[in-house]
Amino acid sequence: MGNVNVSLQVLPVVPDECIYDVVDKVIEHIEKSGVKYEVGPMETTMEGEIDILLKIVKDAQEICIKEGATRVVSIVKIDYKSEGVTMDEKVGKYR
Repeated sequence: MGNVNVSLQVLPVVPDECIYDVVDKVIEHIEKSGVKYEVGPMETTMEGEIDILLKIVKDAQEICIKEGATRVVSIVKIDYKSEGVTMDEKVGKYR
């Protein structure tokens, strides 16, 4: 299986003034994972092997709870095709 794209939006239930701090911890985890990623205003898109990316999604839930969220709502999008898919093929012409 080739690379897939997974977009993740986490919505931790925390006081408004804490939300960016919690989301920043998730983005920091994504960065440390070594996968290719891009932060957007509403979600972060990652590129890589599906098992690795889904583990990051799972880890994100635990990070939010560890950082004080009482609940986490996450929106996950997966773009898959058997030969693989890249972020560059989708948005490269706009850069």
